[in-house]
Amino acid sequence: MVDEAEISGVKTPIRVLIVDDQNLVREGIRSLLALSGDVEIVGDCADGDEALAFLEQSSADVILLDLRMPGRDGIATLRAMRERGICVPSLVLTTFDDDELVLSALRAGARGYMLKDVTLEQLLGGVRALAAGNTLLQPALTDRLLRAIPPSTRAPDPVYAQEQLSDRELDVLRLAASGWSNRQIAQGLGLAEGTVKNRMSNVLLKLGVTDRTRAVLRALESGILAPDHVRADRPSEPDR
Repeated sequence: MVDEAEISGVKTPIRVLIVDDQNLVREGIRSLLALSGDVEIVGDCADGDEALAFLEQSSADVILLDLRMPGRDGIATLRAMRERGICVPSLVLTTFDDDELVLSALRAGARGYMLKDVTLEQLLGGVRALAAGNTLLQPALTDRLLRAIPPSTRAPDPVYAQEQLSDRELDVLRLAASGWSNRQIAQGLGLAEGTVKNRMSNVLLKLGVTDRTRAVLRALESGILAPDHVRADRPSEPDR
């Protein structure tokens, strides 16, 4: 589920800002994350305006962001953050009742997304991944996102004609779209993990993006990826 297996070296505690209009949700997330020794909740906000005001005065390492909120919603918040130069990685927590809404959030700058019914271990993994500078793709949601983009928009973009991905780079990108980590991709393709990292770096460079989330979206929208490229079967993480 986590894009990168390497999350060591992250400074602790990880400062988390919770943005959700439901008090019960904010309190529940706060209580759950308090069970971890490496996460500190630095604030909780009921809407985007509160979050922006907080971020103008204080800092956070990761934002847990709801999409549907009264007033300034999650997508508007992401756009405002980008306009104001607030570069805090945001993890969308969603009930996923609207595929296009989540797509819009990713295009607006979210670094990943998770369902609100995730386990504590999964939530902590997501927080740690974003704090380490990684992105997060949840396989079940990735499949739905890929299928949410209308086929009419999946026309090959000539901008990529000069920088075609190699077969191995396409393999890496397909597995990344399925939520596989570098370790899992290396295991699945029989490659060294360093080789996978290099090929992913080439993919990002050729697609003109900075992270996997954007790479998957751009590859899908340009016709490089199709919904049937997503694989649900993932190898378990090898022991670290």
